[in-house]
Amino acid sequence: MTDSTGQDIAEALGLLLRRGTRTQLHARLTEGLGEEVDDLTYPVLSGLARTGPLSAADLGREIGLDRTTVTRRADRLERAALLERRPDPADRRATLLALTDAGHDVVAVTRRRLATDIETALATWPQEDARTFARLLRRFLDEGPFTPDRD
Repeated sequence: MTDSTGQDIAEALGLLLRRGTRTQLHARLTEGLGEEVDDLTYPVLSGLARTGPLSAADLGREIGLDRTTVTRRADRLERAALLERRPDPADRRATLLALTDAGHDVVAVTRRRLATDIETALATWPQEDARTFARLLRRFLDEGPFTPDRD
């Protein structure tokens, strides 16, 4: 590996992870899915689809938002019947946020849209390159600096 490989990857990840890139992507994925589904509420929907029911505080840690912000966005999604609040079976005083069937349906639409966008972007790549990229990206996520259990 060359001395600049880590720097090149860090710069690419910086561009990929910047707030503007995420906001633009979330806006495109949620277009036309209802007034309550937008770039602000998408991370709540997507996070719950990935984790299952969580408290607002735990979901906030998962998606990088504070509990109050998660609660406000969850209120919007609850009004749209995409999310519901349930008692926490482990602590009856606590509440969990959970997707409704309609919420799962919205997430399925956004994930199909994202998969289509990725496939379109990779359409000019040789198929083997696209497969290698997917395999190596998964390996990087499993073994790289983003691994939650990394020492």
